[in-house]
Amino acid sequence: MKAAVLHEVGGQLSLEDVAEPDVSEGLSLVDMRAAGINFADVLIRLGHYPQPPPLPTVLGNEVAGDLDGRRVLAFVRTTGGGYAERVAVDDEWVFDLPPDASYAEGASFLTTFLTAWLPFIRQAHIRPGSHVLVTAAAGGVGTAAIQLARHLGARVTAAAGSEEKHALARELGAEATISYDAIAELDDVDVALDPVGGPVFAACLKSLRPLGVAIGIGFAGGAWEPVDPARLVGRNVGVQGFYLGRLMGFEPRLVQEQARELIALWRRGSIRPVVGAEYPLADAQAAHELIASRRSTGKVVLVP
Repeated sequence: MKAAVLHEVGGQLSLEDVAEPDVSEGLSLVDMRAAGINFADVLIRLGHYPQPPPLPTVLGNEVAGDLDGRRVLAFVRTTGGGYAERVAVDDEWVFDLPPDASYAEGASFLTTFLTAWLPFIRQAHIRPGSHVLVTAAAGGVGTAAIQLARHLGARVTAAAGSEEKHALARELGAEATISYDAIAELDDVDVALDPVGGPVFAACLKSLRPLGVAIGIGFAGGAWEPVDPARLVGRNVGVQGFYLGRLMGFEPRLVQEQARELIALWRRGSIRPVVGAEYPLADAQAAHELIASRRSTGKVVLVP
């Protein structure tokens, strides 16, 4: 079978013939119809991820495809392998794809929506009328976060880097769109969800009203700046962090329950993943370069 293989840090993803994945007890083989690319995959390829897999490797942790006559979306086994024609998935992390959903949408759903939903309901407790700031608002997690915050009754301010991305955020329900520089002008944010890190996360922290919380979910824009607890105490604000992969290991039943709840919302039409681009598996390198350039919107997926 064919797979996009990474041999070295900073290297190219090359389409190669590889062995079929091992399907031991608890695993099933899915015929991949779409594979989601997450920014963590790009960081691994560039050597910036804190816990990279051994090389060579096949990246990708979520797919949609066919399993014994079922249309499914699934998380890949912990060793990865989603960028391939056939993928071994953990039976406990397989879910039925909604009837009217495309495979590309299926591969765009689990990581993005769980990464926004669990912090919103477990760490931030968003209420009707809450003011939610979403950074990288036109990305995969950002487009999910806007929809989920609106579903919970919040008003959303979306931060993004271009007018095209602002337009997408407004289409999804954001009431206001701003540049990253304008975050520093805010002072009434209840919840800030930030995958950017670096100075953007520091600005999010400054934008909070008393009892507000900033949630760091990634560092696409650079390492987080140190946070002095005295500042948090003095301003009555909080900082939370969220890492879906680790939570799946510690609290699998919780994450599975919330995945099913999100899929039910999707079936009812309350939310829907945004697919920004589809690339053939052979062009996985080009897909990575699009994401790294910050020009992509929504989720970028690979198709066989």
